[in-house]
Amino acid sequence: MILNYKLLGGAKQPAIVILHGLFGMLDNWQTVGRQLSDQYAVWLIDQRNHGKSPHSLTFDYHTLSDDLCDFFDQHGLQQAALLLGHSMGGKVAMRFAVEHGTRIARLAIADIAPTDYPATGHDSIFRALFDIDIKHLSSRAEAETLFAQQIDDEATYRFLLKNLTRNTDGSYAWKFNFEAIYYNYAEIVGNPLGRFDRYDRPTLFLKGGNSPHYIDLPQDEAIIQQYFPQSRIEVIDNAGHWIHADQPDAFVAAIRAFLAEP
Repeated sequence: MILNYKLLGGAKQPAIVILHGLFGMLDNWQTVGRQLSDQYAVWLIDQRNHGKSPHSLTFDYHTLSDDLCDFFDQHGLQQAALLLGHSMGGKVAMRFAVEHGTRIARLAIADIAPTDYPATGHDSIFRALFDIDIKHLSSRAEAETLFAQQIDDEATYRFLLKNLTRNTDGSYAWKFNFEAIYYNYAEIVGNPLGRFDRYDRPTLFLKGGNSPHYIDLPQDEAIIQQYFPQSRIEVIDNAGHWIHADQPDAFVAAIRAFLAEP
């Protein structure tokens, strides 16, 4: 698997590797990446079935972790200063940390916990995607209208519309492989870690203060400590699930402070 990526900053600087969430892509992280690229080589990655990376019917956390390990090898990354993952990308980062812990010095997880989530969490999104006849879609506005009928939250469907691309012949296509995501969804909402998995290096969990259920406090603290004994949880106020988009300056400040710790 050859993953699409973008490198910001000098390649010889300490590396930060960033993984987007479900239905996302590396473009969602360019604002944060540019801010951090003054001191770090920031590698923004499209994971398989997302962005401009290849599509595959195989889609689970062990495979996504293997993709990332291959990416490190392909680009000569012996050890990253930080692996940062958001939502689904956070679960990939957790899996990678317990499997390849020596390849990263620190771990940061944005608004997700090592636990199981309801298998119905994205039902409205999947319904909307299946209802849109992408082969006969006439315009982006038509897709927006169809999304608005199915998805209550405007920010969510505008986020999804960033994945709508136009081919050279004028037809439309999705950048993500939503069929593969749908058929492997039970795996993606599950806990990526096993009972005895551990990562014993510094770990930061960032929770959006307005994010309702991805990290539940205080009940998720015990399970986070079980897997990540050197972890702590910080809450970023006035931010929802997409913390990096809602409060980019506060998010970057938290990451910089974490990286500056001894």
